[in-house]
This record gives sequence, structure tokens and C-alpha cells, in this order.
Amino acid sequence: MIDYIYLTILFPLAGFLINGLFGSKIKNEKIIGIIGSSAVGLSFLFTILSFIQLLNLPIDERTRVVELFTWLNVAGLNIKFAYLVDQLSIVMSLIVTGVGFLIHVYSIGYMHGDKGFWRFFAYLNLFIFAMMNLILGDNFLVLFLGWEGVGLCSYLLIGFYYDRKFEKGTVPEAAKKAFIVNRIGDFGFLLGMFLIYQTFDSLNFLEVFSKAEYFPISETTFSFIALFLFIGATGKSAQIPLYVWLPDAMAGPTPVSALIHAATMVTAGVYMVARASIIFASAPAIMTLVAVIGLLTAFFAATIGLVQTDIKKVLAYSTVSQLGYMFLAAGVGAFGAAIFHVMTHAFFKALLFLGAGSVIHAMHEQQDIRNYGNLKKYMPVTYLTFIIAAFAIAGVPGLSGFFSKDEILWYSYSKGNLTFWIIGALTAVITAFYMFRLVSLTFFGKERFGKDVHPHESPKVMTIPLIVLAFLSIVGGYVGIPEIFSGEGGNALKNWFKPIFAPAEAKLRTFGSHSHFEELLLMGISVAAALSAIYFAYVVYTRKKEIADKTASSVKGLYNTLLNKYYVDEIYESSVIKPILIISEKVLWKVTDNKLIDGIVNGSAKLIYYISIIIRKMQTGVAQFYALIMMIGISVALFWLILTL
Repeated sequence: MIDYIYLTILFPLAGFLINGLFGSKIKNEKIIGIIGSSAVGLSFLFTILSFIQLLNLPIDERTRVVELFTWLNVAGLNIKFAYLVDQLSIVMSLIVTGVGFLIHVYSIGYMHGDKGFWRFFAYLNLFIFAMMNLILGDNFLVLFLGWEGVGLCSYLLIGFYYDRKFEKGTVPEAAKKAFIVNRIGDFGFLLGMFLIYQTFDSLNFLEVFSKAEYFPISETTFSFIALFLFIGATGKSAQIPLYVWLPDAMAGPTPVSALIHAATMVTAGVYMVARASIIFASAPAIMTLVAVIGLLTAFFAATIGLVQTDIKKVLAYSTVSQLGYMFLAAGVGAFGAAIFHVMTHAFFKALLFLGAGSVIHAMHEQQDIRNYGNLKKYMPVTYLTFIIAAFAIAGVPGLSGFFSKDEILWYSYSKGNLTFWIIGALTAVITAFYMFRLVSLTFFGKERFGKDVHPHESPKVMTIPLIVLAFLSIVGGYVGIPEIFSGEGGNALKNWFKPIFAPAEAKLRTFGSHSHFEELLLMGISVAAALSAIYFAYVVYTRKKEIADKTASSVKGLYNTLLNKYYVDEIYESSVIKPILIISEKVLWKVTDNKLIDGIVNGSAKLIYYISIIIRKMQTGVAQFYALIMMIGISVALFWLILTL
């Protein structure tokens, strides 16, 4: 099935074309939903079959290239439109198509009755098509095609409700913000691609990475390439300073939030860094930068999540924070742990967003958690699945988030330093607290909604995906059991990725050995702190709400700073956006455009007009005058010839 891996990309494309071209004429929502969901379901099925085939191959034969056609062949630049199937791309494909399929099924119920039902499923299919190209592309250009494709689809999906407003303005403004911020990062990515081609004379992954491993290339060159690629990653994966688009992306329908924030677009940057691991490993200074930016983003976003009142905004900043964890892992050289957290995060974060969508659906589009309360009474399935996801993201032992988060924290200590571990563990504690603040205000305590609101459990087409994701949130982490618990076999997922990341790990500096006692001690401390935060949040927000109110009033300045997200948007508005608008209006438009460019165009026309007036006077209509002019011309020409002989 590996030779037919392109079908996993063609199925979503076919779904997009069918629903996009004929969806408006298909009046039955079920047919539209089945077409859209089946397209991704078939893609998932073929991915599973390809994975099984790959699993049965010898380790040294698990990298396959499937060529479709020659895309570019110009001046020595030969780009094949080809797909690379290996341990990394197949795992990412399983995540994208598997979680994507569940989100499609869920959307059938969530989007029921929406006037843009067919358009929504067409966009979702196009999103999966673009993401699969990004993951499976065997060179940087095909990856960049998918990279830009998910950027376009995010614009379409975030702006889906183009006729609505949200807290910061109109929905189209939120979509435009996401699009523009990502273009900033994409410019960095393009510079990285140009430098890669200049350095390696190729954009093909296998060729570039082989040369990066063996050719004598300066660390400075590697550093510039890695820096440019990382700039692209900070845009797509919402890291400081380009994270500001992601919270506003909540303006789109909730399934979009689940798709963008869980399994697809925001993980693209992490995947790209992991794919180019040998380049990053050859630039130790940039590796440190990746780790520091990831750590700061994780902590920064977690503190903002502490006080948010919009259920989707809490989860949005949680996503930014968890992405920071992934970059922390990549920055300390734990590329496998980063992808492991991509996988577990896809399960529990998709579940959290879909659970939030179920709550919003039941509460008549109300998203303020202060207006919820005791919803477990009315929504038992949503409550049970949501709390499983909350426990998973909090790092409760036995659930998927525990395994991946603990591995990142351990690597941040063993390959980084104690400071990395302390900030990472503190971020985990904050995460546990604000997630169970959300759970407590939503599902426990007094009912704070009006009598005209009648909460109810969502239909099965929405709850079944929740149950499946809850199951994955429980068992998904067992493929990466830490070596301390897994015996002689070691970490299964780490062993699976070993051939992909071995060249990068060989270039990384070695560290002193650490004992199992250290690992167990640090694990115990982080788990105990997280469990304490969970209990404290539950007590404060269900039994002693006055503690939270008093705390907020006693640190009002800090509380307002967090509530307003450190005023970063306002700072960008005043320091970047307004100056650009002023320069655009006062200089580029009124001076450069109106006076300079228009002046040259209009001035040239006036010049020709005045010259034509002079020349026109020579056209008298008198034959004798024309004969005189001819004689003068001939005389001048003969005189010139005589002088030049």
C-alpha cells in the first residue's frame, strides 16, 4: 500500500471537489457529511495499511519515496512531486487522518442546520489535503506547498462566519490576522529554503540531510538555515513572538479549533523542525534558542490561561503552551519526545475542543464559563470524556499526557539544565490548575445559567468521537512508556523513530549519566505538584469561590495584565501596525503613489502633449513647405556624410 500512499491525499481532494462544486445543489446534509467524512476515513484506512506494511519491512528498508511526476526542471533545479514514507511521516499521517476523521464525523452534528454546511466540509477536506502534502512531501518545496495550503485553509475556516463579530472585532479580521502573521513566518521559511538550495544544491530531504551529515559545512551556515526555518515554525506553531494569531482563531467554528489546534496546522512547525533535525543539531546555538523560546512560550501562555473566561480561549492558550513544550523537547535534542507529545496532545486537545463544542452547543452558543455550572448533571458523556482529557493534559499518571510530558521534563533536565526542568514543571502545575478551574466552573458548583437555557447531552454523532478520543487519551501514551518502566525493550516509540533521529543525536553533545533515582524523584515531584494543583483548583472554584475573588482583587494589577494577555496585542498595535498604516498612508500613498508614481505617469503624458503641440505646427498642409523641409533634411544628411568621410 505504500506505493499508493498518494491516495491518502487524493481522497480528501476528491471530497473537496465534490462538496465544493456540487454541495450547494445537494440538499441532504447527511450526504454532504458522509462524502466529507468518508474521504478522510478512506485516507485513514490507507494510512493504516501503509503503516502495517512499513512495520513488516526490515528497519533499513522503512524509507520509501513514491514519485508522481517531475514538477520543476529548470537551470539545474530538479524537483519531483514525490512523497516520502518513513517512520516519522507515517505516524504524523495517522494522527492527521485519524483525528481529522473523528472531527469530520463530529462536525455532522455540530454544524447541523448551518447555511454553509457544504462549504464547511469542502474546506475541512481541503485542509486535510494540504496537511497531508506537508507531511508526506519528500522535499522542502512540496512541504512548502502544503505549508501555504494550510495557511489558506485556516483563513477560510477561521473566517467561516464572515458575517459575525467577536470580542475583538469582526471574524474576517481574525482570519486576516492569522493569514498575515503566518506570512511573516513564511518569509523566514522561504529564506531558509533559498539558503538550503544555495548550500546543498538541492531541496530533496534525503539528499540535503545526507550532505548535512557528511559534508564540511560551517556552523554559521547551519545556524542561519536553522534560524530561518525556526522563524517559519514560530509563525505556524504559534510561538513567541508570532503566537498572537492563534487565540483569535477561536472566531471560527469549534471543530475548526479542534482541527487547527490539535492535529494539523499548529503541529506543522514541530514536524518541520523534527524533519530537519540534522540541520538543527548542527547549529547548537539555534537549538538553545528553540528550547528557550519553547520554554518561555509554554510558561507565558499558561499564565494567561489562568484567568481567561471564554472556554475556547482557555484551551487556545493551553495549545500555545503545549506547543512550547514540544519546542522545548526539540531544542534539547529530544525530537522523538516532541513528536510523541504531538500525538498525545492531538488526542486530548481534540477531545477538549470537541467537548467544549458540545458544551457550547448545549448552552446556545454561550462561551463564558462564568455562566455555566453543574453541567455534569445534564451532560454526563461530555463531562466524563472532558475530565479524562483534563486529567491527561494535567499529566496524571496512567494517561497519555503523563508519558509524553514526563519524557519532555526529563530530557529538559538530563540534556538541558535544572532551570529548564523547574520552569517546565511549574508550567505543568499551572496547566493542571487552570484546566481544573475550567472543569470546576463548567461541570461542578451552582448552576449559573438562566432559566431560558436548557442544557442537554449532544447527539451520538458528536458523543461517539468524544468517547473514541477519550479512549485514545487513556491508552495513547503506552507506546512511549519510559525506559525506566519498559524493561529491556526500551521505549517503543523512541525505538521506532531511532533511524530518523540517529544522525542528529550523533551530532549532539553528550551529557553525563543520570540515575533512575533522579528520574523517579523528579517525576514524583512534578506529579505531586500537579495533583495538588488539581485539588486546589477544585476546592477554590467549587467550595470556596471567595478565595479566588479575594485573590483576584488583592492582585488586581497582575490579574488585569493576565486577563489582557500582557497587552501584547496593544503593544503590537501601537508599535508595529499603526506606524505601518501611517507610513502607508502619509508616505507610500500620498507621496510615493500619488505624487511620484502618478506624477511620472501623468507628467510623461503632459510632456508628450506639449511636444505634440510643437510638432503639430509643422504640419501646415502646404506642399511647398514640405518640399523645403525635405531639401533641408537632404542637405543636412549630405553635409554630414561629407564631413565624416
